[in-house]
Amino acid sequence: MVTKEQKQATVAELAEFIRGASSLYFVDFTGMSVTEDRNFRAQLREKGVSMKVAKNTLILRALAEVGGYEFDAKKLFGQTGVIAGASDPIGPAKVIRQFFDKGEKPKLKVAFVEGQMFDGSQLKAVSELPTREDMIAGIVGSLHAPISGIVGSINAVMRDVAGLIEEVAKKKAA
Repeated sequence: MVTKEQKQATVAELAEFIRGASSLYFVDFTGMSVTEDRNFRAQLREKGVSMKVAKNTLILRALAEVGGYEFDAKKLFGQTGVIAGASDPIGPAKVIRQFFDKGEKPKLKVAFVEGQMFDGSQLKAVSELPTREDMIAGIVGSLHAPISGIVGSINAVMRDVAGLIEEVAKKKAA
């Protein structure tokens, strides 16, 4: 039997895990084989993400302690794994969807990405959101395009001036 102190320690550990997250994914991994679970956790680790498993009541206590996560507690049923994304809030959704598309578990129960709640049925929409790196690349590309245009214009003017000087030099020599 789990003691009250062990439960409090688990809640404190989960609360700390949740505090450092930019996204949270609650998944049902009922029926996953040991091999599937290992593969799933390995893919999460590749994205720099980890998963914690606890009783739903303890997860709900940890969420209440942290605050800001309001949703129907009935969504947490059965076995629940909590996945916290830190640097890439969308990375875990991509891994969950990859397994889901193969017909394997886990199933998404509910997700919180940058403070916004997504139902389990919205996994596809969440996984298709641009990652932080995608957004940064888009911004850099947008900034780079005008600069490239300016450089091209300056080079064209310099080429025209060089051509003009060459023509003047030929006329003076003739």
